[in-house]
Amino acid sequence: MSLPIVPLLYLALGGAYLVVLPALLFLYLKSRWYVASSIERLLMYFFVFLLFPGLLLLSPILNFRPQPRQMGS
Repeated sequence: MSLPIVPLLYLALGGAYLVVLPALLFLYLKSRWYVASSIERLLMYFFVFLLFPGLLLLSPILNFRPQPRQMGS
């Protein structure tokens, strides 16, 4: 009796592509968006393009809006 290795592999790769990598990219973008260099920003845009379906899937859940600025003296 053999294990169904191919469906498990598809499930693992699909889960990584649609959930895990986009979630990590969301966290990275949140921490580096305003301080990234030009080369780093180019790589960020590339990964957004590459992982767009997963980002679209997670965007209603992980909504990182900018925090309001403090206007103190």
